[in-house]
Amino acid sequence: MSKPGTPTPSNTLILRRQLQELTKHPVEGFSAGLVDDDNLFEWEVLIIGPPDTMYEGGFFKARLTFPPEFPLLPPKMSFITPMWHPNSCVSSP
Repeated sequence: MSKPGTPTPSNTLILRRQLQELTKHPVEGFSAGLVDDDNLFEWEVLIIGPPDTMYEGGFFKARLTFPPEFPLLPPKMSFITPMWHPNSCVSSP
């Protein structure tokens, strides 16, 4: 049994299969790839703004960081491209 926080062959296999599936059958408006070919736990994604939204025509880069405990714990996603989102709006007094 592996220690918590240590990647296992099963979670590495899951990530490799998911990335291969996205490569073989791309999702419209979305692409993903590894930040570094030697690290399956860091993905760079590109999201194309969907039509008929305020983000239409935009290209938004983000990073997905998968924890070693994946899939028991979810990845963290952070946008690299600066963007406005209503949930992150802070009003001034």
